[in-house]
Amino acid sequence: MKDNQVHQAIAILTEAVKAWVSPAVTIVATQGKDPFKVLVSCILSLRTRDQTTAEASARLFALADSPEKMVHLDVPQIEAVIYPVGFYRVKAEQILEISRSLCDLYRGAVPDDLETLLKFKGVGRKTANLVLTLGFGKPGICVDIHVHRICNRWGYVKTRTPEQTEFALREKLPAEYWIIINDLLVTFGQNQCTPLSPRCSTCPLYDLCDRVSVAKSR
Repeated sequence: MKDNQVHQAIAILTEAVKAWVSPAVTIVATQGKDPFKVLVSCILSLRTRDQTTAEASARLFALADSPEKMVHLDVPQIEAVIYPVGFYRVKAEQILEISRSLCDLYRGAVPDDLETLLKFKGVGRKTANLVLTLGFGKPGICVDIHVHRICNRWGYVKTRTPEQTEFALREKLPAEYWIIINDLLVTFGQNQCTPLSPRCSTCPLYDLCDRVSVAKSR
């Protein structure tokens, strides 16, 4: 994919994804733009299917939808309601620890800058950027495995890790697409451009994609 073709690709994807279900964290964000809920849902989503994330988030927020309420729960209670998300025991501890830090250090408010978010245990660049973009509507590029894979498959970047992809996109992706790129490519990656068997023959981006490391017969 040539650099100037990204505008066409984004326009096509914006229409295509309307036929598919949005990522669970995005759905949580659209229900109130609450940075705390976005942060917690993103933690729950790691190594977890979207439906499981959505269900666990709903159960947890029914008990505690703010840091002030979350600190009144204990780890076993959180574990019970978020099960069966991946690594639910570790995540329960992280959520409680983050909630305590928010109450003790930030008056219960989630910080809106990347470097501060990265200080919280269990919060990496993907999660921090998603909180900025979906929770605050601030510029950021959230790169998960779908964004990393697809941008390399397109030939738009040539990187080895999601973090390298984030910084490569910061250099070349037009700013108006920073916030939406994750939603578009996660949805696209879950439904069309899947990891092992991309449906290239039915892909609306077939003529724009270089199909790097994809068998050309697909």
